[in-house]
Amino acid sequence: MAFQIVRNDITKIRADAIVNTANPEPVYKGGTDAAIYTAAGADRLLAERRKIGRIAEGDVAVTPAFDLDAKYIFHTVGPVWQGGVNGEKETVKNCYVNCLNKALELGIESIAFPLIATGVYGFPKAEALQIATSVFSGFLAGNDLEITLVVFDSESFSLTGKIFAGVNEFIDGHYVEEKTLEEYSIDAAFGAAFNGAPLDELPLEEFPCEDFPCEYEPCEDAEGRPAPRGRERRRHLRRNKLFANENMEAMPPERAFMAGAAMAAPAAPAQRSLDDVVKNLSETWSEGLLRMITEKGYTDVEVYRRANVDRKLFSKIRSNKDYKPKKSTAVAFALALKLNLDETKDFIGRAGYAFSPSSKFDLIVEYFIENGVYDFMTINMALFEHNEPLLG
Repeated sequence: MAFQIVRNDITKIRADAIVNTANPEPVYKGGTDAAIYTAAGADRLLAERRKIGRIAEGDVAVTPAFDLDAKYIFHTVGPVWQGGVNGEKETVKNCYVNCLNKALELGIESIAFPLIATGVYGFPKAEALQIATSVFSGFLAGNDLEITLVVFDSESFSLTGKIFAGVNEFIDGHYVEEKTLEEYSIDAAFGAAFNGAPLDELPLEEFPCEDFPCEYEPCEDAEGRPAPRGRERRRHLRRNKLFANENMEAMPPERAFMAGAAMAAPAAPAQRSLDDVVKNLSETWSEGLLRMITEKGYTDVEVYRRANVDRKLFSKIRSNKDYKPKKSTAVAFALALKLNLDETKDFIGRAGYAFSPSSKFDLIVEYFIENGVYDFMTINMALFEHNEPLLG
């Protein structure tokens, strides 16, 4: 994975480089700095640190990692928070940028960061998180490196900004019961009543508003067509539970009969032999992925980086037309391709997956797709906040 967020003690993380929020002088006093010295072997690490001397704010120096499960410790000095008026944000940004550049210089493959300067130095955690993820996102757009952001507790991590304002509301408004009714009960009844036609293709004029209680006035537009139209009218039909028992009495007998029959006895599909089924397989998930990369004019590199997967995994996908991805990986590539919700459902369906109304992971992804947000860093932060698997 190119980027991941974990709640853990950074001294327990396995990576080529561990980043330490260091004291500018060769001493350690508390917080992450002291924890890293203790875990690495304080005497040996302090001896190496004294060889370096003072480190300026925003700069980075390198020592061996000694007893840590890493090759190097990157010591970077963050600013003491003074209200944000003395260039603190730019200094923290420089800490992240300089550490990433040092990783490129040393040719390492993985690096683990804390939220720099958010401990005893008092830098606001929400702002530090935004700076970190912005730097990581820009860096990973052009480089291959496994980056882990380590937060120690739930208070170290919070979602901020307008983009997250509707996530919880969306989940609460769609979770389990209402979503199950919307996706299965009503849609199934419509589809059965019209020989399996998709909901978006149903003739809404077959269900005029006078047949059931309606919250919209007037029920027709200036040309006598049912209102509201399109997607909003379909939502309206769902909300009014057209086929629910309590509304059957409000419908004309012939429509109530059709609705009841639709729910009780869906039309049987046409029979096909097993040979027919096997011979008419559609393209696989990986074939669809490669086709859409070409059709959309993307390059392989920009797609797998946007999907938050590494080059090795993408090579496996490209070389195996029957590759079976994890659900999070399939969804990540749908986002990398910037597919709409219907396209995403079809795409992950080729890998054998579907969105479930009882899954917070699925609802969060749906929320961002519906709002046109395809940035994996943003979506992964929302998933992490809700304790869901990350994309990639």
